[in-house]
Amino acid sequence: MPGKKEVIIVGGGLAGLMATVTACEKGASVHLISYVPVRRSHSVCAQGGINGAVNTKGEGDSPEFHFDDTVYGGDFLANQPMVRDMCYDAPKVIYLLDRMGVTFNRTPEGLLDFRRFGGTLFNRTAFAGATTGQQLLYALDEQVRRYEDEGKVFKYEHHAFQSLILDGQRNCRGIVLADQQTLECRALLADAVALCTGGIGMIYGQSTNSVICTGSAASRAYQQGVWYANGEFIQIHPTAIPGADKCRLISESVRGEGGRVWVPKNPKDTRRAKEIPVAERWYFLEEKYPAYGNLVPRDIASREIFDVCVNQKMGIGGQWEVYLDVTHIPEATLRAKLAGVLEIYEKFRGEDPYHNPMRIFPAMHYSMGGIYVGYGAETDRKADLPAGWEQYKHMSNVNGLFAGGEADYQYHGANRLGANSLLSCLWAGRVLGPEMTKYVENSQLPALKQSEIDTAVREQEQAFEAVLKMSGSENATRIQDELSREMTMHATVVRFNDKLDKLDSKLTELLERWERIGSADKSRTANQELFFIRELRDRILLSRVIARGARMRDESRGAHYKPDFPERNDAAWQKTTIAQYEPNGMPKFSYESVDVSLIKPRVRSYKKASHGGAEEKGGEKKAEAGATAAS
Repeated sequence: MPGKKEVIIVGGGLAGLMATVTACEKGASVHLISYVPVRRSHSVCAQGGINGAVNTKGEGDSPEFHFDDTVYGGDFLANQPMVRDMCYDAPKVIYLLDRMGVTFNRTPEGLLDFRRFGGTLFNRTAFAGATTGQQLLYALDEQVRRYEDEGKVFKYEHHAFQSLILDGQRNCRGIVLADQQTLECRALLADAVALCTGGIGMIYGQSTNSVICTGSAASRAYQQGVWYANGEFIQIHPTAIPGADKCRLISESVRGEGGRVWVPKNPKDTRRAKEIPVAERWYFLEEKYPAYGNLVPRDIASREIFDVCVNQKMGIGGQWEVYLDVTHIPEATLRAKLAGVLEIYEKFRGEDPYHNPMRIFPAMHYSMGGIYVGYGAETDRKADLPAGWEQYKHMSNVNGLFAGGEADYQYHGANRLGANSLLSCLWAGRVLGPEMTKYVENSQLPALKQSEIDTAVREQEQAFEAVLKMSGSENATRIQDELSREMTMHATVVRFNDKLDKLDSKLTELLERWERIGSADKSRTANQELFFIRELRDRILLSRVIARGARMRDESRGAHYKPDFPERNDAAWQKTTIAQYEPNGMPKFSYESVDVSLIKPRVRSYKKASHGGAEEKGGEKKAEAGATAAS
C-alpha cells in the first residue's frame, strides 16, 4: 500500500466508514476489515433517523438543548465535554450527509424534514423514510469506494479480527485477522488501529442486533488488557417483535409519528384490537408521563411495559405483549414515512399494521458500555494511562488502539436516546480519522520484531487447531442458548442481586463446559462452527463483565434498574465502571469520576417537560434543584 501513514480500521459500519473517509482526507492509507460485506454491516438495519438540532421547524431547539437532553437522558453518567462536542457538531454531520446524497425526507418547502424521538420535546431527528441507516451506509460506502479506486483503501471483507499485535512496551502495532473462507491467519501492521465493531447482541441471543454482532472483537481486546467500561448498562428497546431466531426492531420513529402504546383495560378481553373502543383501552405511558407520553426514553418505556405485562399481568390475553397502534394515522403518511419498518412487521407477523395494532414487547437492543476511550481532560485516571495519552481523542488505555461507534462507551451514559446512535457513530468516525493519522505521524516506535509478529499469528493458528481437536460431549449451540437465556432473564430490564449472584455462578459453569465442547465440523475451509465456538468463549467472558458490574452497582440509574435500590445514588455511583481482565478469567473493577462540570445533575423525571435544566408543567417553569433521587 502506498504512503507511510497507514492505519487499520476494523468494522465496516458507519463509524468505520466515516473513520476511513476522514483518515484518507488526512493523507493516510487504510486497511478496512469487515466481518461481512461492508454494505451488510449492522448499521444498515437502523431505521428511525439521526439527531441534530437544526430547528427548521422554528420550535426553539438548539445544540445546547440537544446536549442537555442527552446528558439528562443518560442519567448524568456521560462525560459532558464529549457529549457537548458531539451535539454541537450534529447539524454539520447531517448537512454533510445531505451533500453526500443521502435521500433525507423533505418538507413541502424543500427543507430537511425532522421527526420527534424519545426523551425530547423537539422535532430533531432527520430521516430517510424508515431505512435511514441503509441510506447513510450506502452514501459513505460510495465515498470509501472512491478512495479504494485511488489505491488509498484496501478492503478485507469476510475477514474476522482475531487479536491485537502488541510490542514489548504494550503499544498496539497491528492485528491478526483470519480469512473466513480459507481460515488463514495473517498479520496486518500499522501503528494505529481502530475497533469499530458494533454491538454485543449475540450475548443475549434474541436481540434486535444482527447475528454478526458477536462482541468477540471487544472481548478479545479486553482479554489483552484493554479496559472495558460501563458494561452493565444494556439498553432494552421497548418495541420489538419476538421471533424464534431473533427479535425484529419496530423503530421509535413509529411512536415519533404518533404511534400509541396501550393494552385492554380488561386483560381477559378476547376481542380483536380494532374492535375495542378507545374508552376501554389503557394508554398507560400517556397516563403516567403526560409531558412525553409514548416518547419517554427507552429505559422508562421498557420498564413500564415490563411492569404492565409481568407484574400487573395486564398484557394482551395474559401474554407478554402490548399494542403499538398507528391505525389512527393516515395511511398515506405511514407509507411516506414508515413503510420500511411496517413492512418488517407485516412480513414477520403476517398481519397488516396499517389497519391492525401491532403486538410488541421489549428486547435487548444496544450496549452503552464498550471499550474505554477518552479526550484526556475528563479523566482522573491519568496515572494509570500511557504517557501522552491525553494528546489523542478516542484512544483506549493501550497506545495506538482507538475505538468508536457502539464499540466504545462514551456519549450515552446510563441510557441512550433514540437517534443518537447514528450520530455518535458518525461523530466518532469524524474524530477517529484525524486522531489516528496524527498519532501515526507523531509515533517514533522501534521496528517490530519479526518474532513478535510470528508469535501473534501462531497463537491464533494454535487456537483454531485446538477447537478443531475438541472432542468433548458438550454442544456449543446448547451453551449459547443457556447463556442468552440466563443473561436475558437476569441482566436486562430488572436486576436483583441474588439472581445476579446465581447468574455469575452459571457463567462460571458455562465457561467450564466450554472446555468440553465437541466440534463436529473438522473442515479447514469456510468452517462456521469453528468461529462460533471460539467467539462463544469471548461472549461468556464479556457476560461476566456485565453481570458482575451490575451486581456491584447498588443503585438505579438509566437502563440499570434494581427494585431493591430504586434511587440514583450520585454520592456513591456517579462513576464510570472500568473492567480489567485477570488471568483467572475474572474481571477486576475500578472506577473513574464522571465529568459533570457543564450541567449540574438533577432529578430525572419525564412527568414534567425538561428544557435545558428548567422543568415545566402547566406553563410555569421552575429550576429543578440538584438531587440524586431518580424518578
